[in-house]
Amino acid sequence: MLPTTILIDDAPRCVVRPNDMKALNRFIKNGRGFLLADKPEGKITHRSASEPEAAKWQEAFALHKAWGGEDEDFFGIPL
Repeated sequence: MLPTTILIDDAPRCVVRPNDMKALNRFIKNGRGFLLADKPEGKITHRSASEPEAAKWQEAFALHKAWGGEDEDFFGIPL
């Protein structure tokens, strides 16, 4: 999948690149505490990452790979 932005009440919270929809749904379910830390009653949605968001994700991914990290070990970054 392409980088995906997770939104809380329509505000970007993080950019992730899940392997498939099952992984995305699992992250949203399991990451609810992290995602809603500032807004416990917030609504979680997702969309394709915008160009600036995807660029931030690519920079973080490049840094991850520079220190020797494996592609499948990198998931996403907070915004």
